[in-house]
Amino acid sequence: MNLSLDFPDPKRDDSMNLSRRADLDAAIARLRAWLEEPNSPIRAIRHQPAKPGQFEDMPEGIAAPLRKVLDEKGIRQLYTHQAACFQSLAAGRNAVVVTPTASGKTLCYNLPVLHRLASDPEARAIYLFPTKALAEDQLHEFHSIVEAMGSGIRAFTYDGDTPQDARKAIRERANVVLTNPDMLHAGILPHHTKWTKLFENLRYIVVDELHTYRGVYGSHLANVLRRLLRICAFYGAKPQFVGCSATIANPKELAEGLTGAEFDLVDQNGAPAGERFFAFYNPPVVNRQLGIRRSYLNETRRIAAEFVTRGQQTLVFANNRLATEILLTYMKDACEKPPARQGSVRGYRGGYLPRERREIERGLRDGDIRAVVATSALELGIDIGSLDVVVMAGYPGTIASTWQRAGRAGRRLGTSLSMLIASSAPLDQYIVEHPEYFFECSPEHAHINPDNLEILINHLKCAAFELPIKDGERFGPHETGELCHFLEELGVVHHSGGSWHWISDSYPADAISLRSVTSDNFVVIDVTTDDRVIAEVAFPAALTELHEKAIYLHEAKQFQVERMDYDGRKAYVRRVECDYYTDAIDYTQVKILEQFDGRPLAGAEAAHGEVRVNRQIVGFKKVKFYTNENIGAGMLSLPEQEMHTTSFWLHFPAAFLETFTGLTPTEKLNALAGLGSAFRTVASLLLMCDPRDLGVALTEQISVEARGFEPNLHIYDNFPGGIGQSAPLYGLTAELIAGARALISQCGCESGCPGCTGPAGETGERGKQSALEILNVLAGAGPAAGEPLEPTPF
Repeated sequence: MNLSLDFPDPKRDDSMNLSRRADLDAAIARLRAWLEEPNSPIRAIRHQPAKPGQFEDMPEGIAAPLRKVLDEKGIRQLYTHQAACFQSLAAGRNAVVVTPTASGKTLCYNLPVLHRLASDPEARAIYLFPTKALAEDQLHEFHSIVEAMGSGIRAFTYDGDTPQDARKAIRERANVVLTNPDMLHAGILPHHTKWTKLFENLRYIVVDELHTYRGVYGSHLANVLRRLLRICAFYGAKPQFVGCSATIANPKELAEGLTGAEFDLVDQNGAPAGERFFAFYNPPVVNRQLGIRRSYLNETRRIAAEFVTRGQQTLVFANNRLATEILLTYMKDACEKPPARQGSVRGYRGGYLPRERREIERGLRDGDIRAVVATSALELGIDIGSLDVVVMAGYPGTIASTWQRAGRAGRRLGTSLSMLIASSAPLDQYIVEHPEYFFECSPEHAHINPDNLEILINHLKCAAFELPIKDGERFGPHETGELCHFLEELGVVHHSGGSWHWISDSYPADAISLRSVTSDNFVVIDVTTDDRVIAEVAFPAALTELHEKAIYLHEAKQFQVERMDYDGRKAYVRRVECDYYTDAIDYTQVKILEQFDGRPLAGAEAAHGEVRVNRQIVGFKKVKFYTNENIGAGMLSLPEQEMHTTSFWLHFPAAFLETFTGLTPTEKLNALAGLGSAFRTVASLLLMCDPRDLGVALTEQISVEARGFEPNLHIYDNFPGGIGQSAPLYGLTAELIAGARALISQCGCESGCPGCTGPAGETGERGKQSALEILNVLAGAGPAAGEPLEPTPF
């Protein structure tokens, strides 16, 4: 079945907006009709009617120049959540604002900050944004108000792109510093003596896009903010916090966990909203026996291209860099054929140079760019104007992230449409076939673990470098005495005069990356004509994208990697024309370091504890565009990467496996691999987390004592040090097994498919049945294999 949205012909009158609205209405009507057809790939459509705004009067006492500028911008009243935030801050409290995309959150912090600066020109504020692009976007918004006021208020971005000759002036003159956690951590706090005016007069700390600070990144930020507040106390400042977040389940808990302060929760959205439609699309099955569906990337391309050719400005989201570049290639092929204008379809992801990203953002706002294929980099609140349609290639991994992406359409109150195109991944299939889970469940919790010992010790080193640690001083909730004695054993601090002083020659902040195992980016250098830098790639991604002989995709152009300088963090590429891309193959080994707890489980054992994960890129395959044929492969030997984290695992003794007399050793191994695929899906639902936060590995250990094969199936935290997901999963062992049984038994395939145990070609013809046999034994007196997998428990 081909998607045909039956648009009317584009109208040729001057009313382009009316034409676009009519075309979009026609598309929505066609989708609704299609939903009623038998075996329709449209699995659900939800309608959110437009809603009016709720307003309150502008607070009394707002500085006259500021009130005049807001009046000229048409802001004569505040939305109720903006007014509530202002009132909390005026009363001396901290506030966290949780409302949907495009609800005016920026004014929630700009208004109180500008109000304070208008009456106190010496006051200072720090704005923290997760990306440089968002900081630049918000600086433009802030400047537009300040310039119209004719005020002397000065605001600057301060990040890795800030020229060295401008930094001294910013430190001395800036009323508002717009930066990111990485720069605050490594470029501001260690040099606080150069920022005396900022810290002595700091009145507000704004943490925007609060929901992005989850997992290891959020755990690091909480410790950075502990260091920031420690320095503020040294200079006699006690700033207030303003946090802004997209919708998550625990915004107040997250804000208080990050800052250690109490917050007022502002979650009653007063902003008006345009009419929205949300459709779920599951690509048709093309091989029922193997459970194979049409390629979700090809389906995304067909659907998005039809919207674009009919005049709808469209944003396509993909879940990783490779999928983004493949989709961009497909979209350019479909939408930029002559006489169509070249450059109307662009890509947007981390790794593009800042100049390219600013150009794309401007093109979207101006309407020159008709479609963008992006990673989560465009999920955040960068102003990209009014979009008609958002198409998501695959489930983003969380309910919160999905709504955030959908909110990028219709930002200017018009009717908008969002479509989720499900991949064959088990979680995608569960979500698209159980739409009530998505639409009726609350968004996920954002978890952090700032007391992770590895993270805590690293930031305590930074704190000691910044200021001596006094006897009896606390770092967050922690007594520092025992921790400082540990640092003394490492030879980095010395006790003298009632304080612990930093004595090492090292610069501790440089050794800590807030986001990943290492902070080193690889630079991509195009040597086709002359050497020029075309991109930056983060270290973990570089190992899979920039190995020698890889095809590196950039703006739908193919470059072959000729040489990878691992030590110099550079990759040299040359422009090529080819009909394939490369996909890296990795090998992961997990070793148990310490078991925290364990219990028997029907002859097997469930446990959790600390592990070491070793991952190595061992090869790559060449995959043809459009057909996805494997047309070649190569071997690689890149340096092994090591990570300490926490894991939940099931241990299968030889005696347990020997009871399955009808299965061969290979079938037993395939069954366990299939269980790993199902467990990862169900675990992400139970924990309400992104599946990419969880790693899965099957260790092939030989037990000398038992003289047999005794594997462990690990589900581990995919972050250094762990973020506390393994212990809860251990407590949910029974639910995990019951959910996996239901997921596999209810799947309509015969021998296993990507939606349950994985493709039959990888797990064998009996992989699905073998996995169910093992689950039935593990479940013992649990639910029957055919019992439904209800959304409620997850």
